[in-house]
Amino acid sequence: MATNMATIDASSIAGLRARFRGALLQSGEEGYDEARRVWNGAIDRRPALIARCAGADDVVVAVRFARERDLLVSVRGGGHAIAGHGVCDRGLMIDLSLMKGIRVDPASGTARAAGGVLWSELDRATQAFGLATTGDIISHTGIGGLTLGGGLGHLMRKVGLTVDNLLAVDLVTADGQRLRVDAETEPDLLWGLRGGGGNFGVATALEYRLHPVGPIVLGGPIFWPMSDAPEVLRFVRDFIREAPDDLGISLVLRRAPPTPFLTPEHYGRPVIGLVPVWAGDIAEGERVMAPLRRIGSPLADVVRPVPYLFVQSMFDGGAPHGMHYYWKAHRIPTLSDPVIDVLVERIATIPTPFSQIGGWAVGGAVSRIDPAATAVGERDPGFEINVVAAWPPPDPNGAQHTTWVREGWEALRPHSAGVYANFLSDEGAAGIANAYGQRLQWLTALKDRYDPTNFFRLNANIPPSRIPAGQGS
Repeated sequence: MATNMATIDASSIAGLRARFRGALLQSGEEGYDEARRVWNGAIDRRPALIARCAGADDVVVAVRFARERDLLVSVRGGGHAIAGHGVCDRGLMIDLSLMKGIRVDPASGTARAAGGVLWSELDRATQAFGLATTGDIISHTGIGGLTLGGGLGHLMRKVGLTVDNLLAVDLVTADGQRLRVDAETEPDLLWGLRGGGGNFGVATALEYRLHPVGPIVLGGPIFWPMSDAPEVLRFVRDFIREAPDDLGISLVLRRAPPTPFLTPEHYGRPVIGLVPVWAGDIAEGERVMAPLRRIGSPLADVVRPVPYLFVQSMFDGGAPHGMHYYWKAHRIPTLSDPVIDVLVERIATIPTPFSQIGGWAVGGAVSRIDPAATAVGERDPGFEINVVAAWPPPDPNGAQHTTWVREGWEALRPHSAGVYANFLSDEGAAGIANAYGQRLQWLTALKDRYDPTNFFRLNANIPPSRIPAGQGS
């Protein structure tokens, strides 16, 4: 697929404007630079044209326009992909961020949301009825990318991954057709959308199963000095095996941020933190969490009853738009002593106060679902470990930060059981194979059927069988 922008002349754009309800932006026009920016400030690409869609009909028009002219296409929802998949150079950027409709049906326990909705927006709408589904812990992440790649979150041990709660998708395919994809009409394609990412089309709306959650949950961070990290991690690896499903646990190793619940002498020093979130009866949660809160000598324990909406946005300040980001990840079956040694050693060499090693305890409902039910990879109990570098744009030492990530990733590789697709960065075809395993052959068959020219390839790409990885038509 060529990237020949000479085919977009003034008359072509004028014709497109006549059929397009949203906004069309070119370089130099007001709003263009703002629209092309994505979450990762290290990504600086300039589309020839940005199509800010007002609805699914606009998406159809944009896809057909690009296909007729062999244009490179990117699809932006929330713009959170670490590799910047939402924006392209010299091609057509299909921007869903204006598509914000949400409908919650409390009687059926379902919600329908347009492809440009963010998790903060969906959570606010569902929490009005005391309902929720598994969603991202950074509230300005888009629902589409997180969902189609799998979907980790505080609720996953209770109700499963986001894809386990995905009921239907309205999809615009590579040939510009609109499909309603659900278990009755397109079961094979629904299987692929449950973890296969943006490889099969543009998700203009998604429907979810909701569950009673909140509005108050028990949660918040607990921080320890790094000297307690081995004890904390060993306790967590054993504790989580028998923990009730209502308990979700994430972990972080980083330099202590300047927060009101830490004293100034700890700012900038390496710490380990756990973030337990209990989405059940508060009194029972206090009892279950008590052993976690007695480990070692905590520097701070901020676990308390709080709104679910608060825990869903609690980490937003640590992931601002415009920072430069780079990460690599592994699925680790257990926090063995050698793994713990690697984690502690890497934090001792952390290059910036914004970088970190984050982790999720996986199990509960996630691990009881048939692995063949979705395209998501590893489901056995374990830990998702993500090594993340973040630094402000003026910092000239970007190579130092990326090297720190790669060295940590290599040190953890002998312990790896795969990788979560949404945590892929620059691993290419090897990363795709590692994420999907034997499911890759079934996903490739779906790609052959729904996108045989690899029209949608700015993603964690699963190329059709006749096209080598990383290439278009």
